[in-house]
Parts: sequence; structure tokens; C-alpha cells
Amino acid sequence: MSQTPPSTAADAAPARTDFIRQIVREDLASGKHAAIKTRFPPEPNGYLHIGHAKAICLDFGVAAEFGGSCNLRLDDTNPAREDPEYVRAIQDDVRWLGFDWANLRHASDYFGVYYLAALKLIRQGDAFVCDLSAEEVRDYRGSLIEPGRNSPYRERSVEENLDLFTRMRAGEFADGTRTLRAKIDMASGNINLRDPALYRIKHVEHQNTGGEWPIYPMYDFAHALGDAVEGITHSLCTLEFEDHRPLYDWCVDRVDLAGNPDLLEPLVAQDLPKEAGKPRQIEFSRLNFNYLVMSKRKLLAMVEDKLVDGWDDPRMPTLQGIRRRGYTPSALRLMVDRVGISKQNSLLDISILEGALRDDLDAHAPRRMAVIDPLKIVLTNLPDDHEESLTFSNHPKDPDQGERRIPFSRELWIEREDFEEVPPPGFKRLTVGGDVRLRGAGILHCDAAIKDADGRIIELHCTLDPESRPGMEGANRKVKGTIHWVSAKHAVTTEIRLYDRLFIVPNPDIDEGGKTYRDYLNPASRKVVTGYVEPAAADCAPEQGFQFERLGYFVADRYDHVAGTPVFNRSVTLRDTWASKA
Repeated sequence: MSQTPPSTAADAAPARTDFIRQIVREDLASGKHAAIKTRFPPEPNGYLHIGHAKAICLDFGVAAEFGGSCNLRLDDTNPAREDPEYVRAIQDDVRWLGFDWANLRHASDYFGVYYLAALKLIRQGDAFVCDLSAEEVRDYRGSLIEPGRNSPYRERSVEENLDLFTRMRAGEFADGTRTLRAKIDMASGNINLRDPALYRIKHVEHQNTGGEWPIYPMYDFAHALGDAVEGITHSLCTLEFEDHRPLYDWCVDRVDLAGNPDLLEPLVAQDLPKEAGKPRQIEFSRLNFNYLVMSKRKLLAMVEDKLVDGWDDPRMPTLQGIRRRGYTPSALRLMVDRVGISKQNSLLDISILEGALRDDLDAHAPRRMAVIDPLKIVLTNLPDDHEESLTFSNHPKDPDQGERRIPFSRELWIEREDFEEVPPPGFKRLTVGGDVRLRGAGILHCDAAIKDADGRIIELHCTLDPESRPGMEGANRKVKGTIHWVSAKHAVTTEIRLYDRLFIVPNPDIDEGGKTYRDYLNPASRKVVTGYVEPAAADCAPEQGFQFERLGYFVADRYDHVAGTPVFNRSVTLRDTWASKA
């Protein structure tokens, strides 16, 4: 169990004034709570995605801002869909974002408490064992315009319900044959209150409890009581749980863990504190961006059907994926701050996400030079063995990042798109007979373009003005453009993965015209090329990010990059190229 104090990653940020924090301030000022306690409760049935980043920043951020604590609680109530791999990834994601938990808990830690709570509800006449099948339950439930009908098993005696439920616990019945249901109101306008299931039979091994439990609590029951067990003060949920709040409150109030400490006895054997309170559920809007799907079901299908290269594919919106893509924790926290907290669901433009990354990397990412579509130039007025090194700043806006030396020689690589034999109108780069500034090295004049037998340009012969280096008088000569380069002799051959958006339409979730999200996958979402980088870029650690000048932001791949055989992923272009396509 982790006892690390909650992170203060959000402490340095200016005071926030969203409606949730205002509620917290008022509760503290009124003396309602001595301390704030929140939780982040993901289900370990998949990898976390960008939407979870908002919840993580809110749950942990609120706790940190108000001097409270936040638990990480894994909602492991459905073992058939859960995996220890997901548990490890969730913990890694939270820490990567800059947070840590006061306690690591699992819903399964409280299975004994939930069971005693269910028995209490039965004794009170608030729950009954129902023999209806899942299909029959749906039929009895009614609709938004028609009330439901009571189950024929609703009026079983307390004694019969206790007998059947204890036998469910003993494993006597097959899956799906019985459920424990709350006895609330089948005519309620809120369908969630129409005698919802609290327990179902599942003879499935659990990753933490093994075969001990043949019955498992439903999410609404476990979530509400889990919050109460941990003394959570503010249970922050997304808006789809707003209609579940009456059931949440019903569970908390009817069980009343705080007033019935005997229900907490199972915690003693696990050396867990016997603390309980009455939490308040507060809902906020989900984080949804266009050009993405964030349904766990669809993400899992893409992984299983090999439409992507796993959960951590850099095109995926999972936190593991975007981390590998080159997104930084500070960029995601900046995005969350810009989006804000509201009660209104909306589909946000992905440029908000990409813009936060650009702004973060522009301020922090060191600069390097790289060429991803190489064309060789030969400086014919330099000796064959010419070699020197030039000094460049690591960041033009941050002198504290220092300087580096870049090797320079007679033969260089430049970007093929920086040369046009027949330049289009407005072209400001290199052409035969034209001049261009060679970044940090002087002014270049192109004398000739050398072609192969197929007429493809394979080499440019150029001359470098020796009096045009930065700081020399000739450097002031006006030329229209500046291009970057790397030394052909010293540059390191590099695999460069050019990632783009995974979908070609803004809302791939809309299924219409017989099409699904699969039909909108972008066939150009990844392109792998061989390029060249300056030695100072190749010799870096995995996950080091750079701005490759004039090309975009790139990151050394988390798993495949090594100094001898570097691999870089494009994180984001220097500007929104999709906007220009629209």
C-alpha cells in the first residue's frame, strides 16, 4: 500500500475558480469537512485515455490544492474483463502525469463490507433476491414513458431472501439465475431507481481474491459504498452519472456505514482503517475531442483486430500511446486548464490538444536539425576534406539551455522540398541560379542540379559565400529564405515515424450510411521514412523530445530508440496542417 503524500503538481498553478472548486471552498469554510478527500476510481479493463487525464488532474489536483488527499481505487468488480496489465498501466499513467496517491485501494478490498451491507439491506426490507432472467428484467423495467412492473419475487420474506442470498454467496446457483436487487420504486421517472441490481452471480476467478467470491457487486453499489468506506468527501464523476446520483445517495443513506461500524469489521483483518463518511457526488463534463474515438470497447477492438499496433501505438488516444507520441505531462495539464471544468458536454476541436503540446514544447524542447527527405548538396568551393564545427544555441528563447557544436562539411543533406528546379510563384527557397541562407553557415548559391538516368535530381552543386557567416559583414546581404541542413559525413541515419491523425473525419463515432469508425481510419496516419539527424539528436535518451527545426516536434521512441540506431516519432507539426487542408 502506497503511503506517499499526494502530488503537488498543481500547486504552482494560479487559483482556479470552476464550480467544483467553489463547492469545495464553501464546504471547507462552513466547517462541513476538516479535510478534503477525493479518489480516482478507474476500472482496470483497458488503458486510460486522454479523457481520463482530465479526471486525474481534477481528482488529484483538487486534493492537492486544498491540502487534502486522493486515493487511487481500482474498480475491480468485473473480473472477467480485467487484467493486471491494465492495473500496471494505470498506475504508470497517474505517476507520469505528475501525481501520486495517498492510498492504493481496490473495490475488492471491500468485498466483505459490501456483503455485510447487502445483508443489512435485506434485513431492512430494502433488497430482495430476484429470479428473473436478464431479458425478463429488461421487459419488467418499462421505458422512459411507461412505468416498470414489480418483479413477482419482490415480496419474498426477509428470511427467504437471506437464505437465498447466503446460498448465492456459497456458490450454489449458476451464473445469471439470480440477482440481488434494491427495492426502491418501479414507477420512478429515473430508470436507475427501478429496483436496480446490487449483486450478480459470476463464477469467475478474481485477480486479487481468487475463487473466494462467486458473487460480485454491481458498479453503482460498489462505487457508492467504496467512497463511503474511504471517507471520500467529494466524489467527482462525469455527467453520465448524474442520473445515477439518486441511487448513489440511496445506497449511502440506507447502508449508513458511518452509523454502523460493525459493517466495517472485515477491514480489520486486512489492516485497513475503519473510516467512513457520507460523500457528495458532483458531476462534470467529459473530455471529448474530434478526430478521436475514446470508447474503451472500440479501442480494445482496434487493438484486438490489429488495426493499430497495440494500446501504446502513438496514434492511439491512450495515455500510453500519446506518451509514446511525445506528449508531455505538462502539455496535458495545460490542455486541461484551457478546457476548464463545466457541466456542458461538447465535442472539442483537437487543435486545443495539439496547441497545448506545441506551446509546451515551444517553450521547453531543445532545438536540433534533421532531414527527413534528403537531397545532397556539394559545396564545390570547399576542399574535399573540409570539416569544422559550428556553434548553435539549444533553444533560441532559453539561454540557460546552453549551446552545442554541429559538424559541418563539404557535403550536406537538405530537405528535398527546399529545392525546386522550376519554382512556383512565391517560392523562397533554393533553385538553380538562386541564393538561400544556410542556417548558421552562410549564404548558398546553387550552380547546378545533377540528375540520374531517369531525370530525378540526385545532387546539387553549390557554392558557399565565405564572407556571409553570421557576424560577418556579408551576412547582411538580403536573401529570401533560410533552410536547414545536416552534414552528410557526420549525420546519423535515423528511422523517422511520421504520425498523423488516426481518423479522416471529425466525428468517426457517428455510424451512418452503413459506415462505422473503421471506415474512417486514416491510411496515411503513419509513414516511416529514413532520414538523418545531427549527432546531438541521435545521442539522447528515449522519450527525449526536440523541435527538429522547420519540421515539427519529435521524440525519441520510448522503446525502440537507441543511440546507435535512433528512432524518432513525430509528435506534432509546427502548425495545424489539417486546418490548411480543410
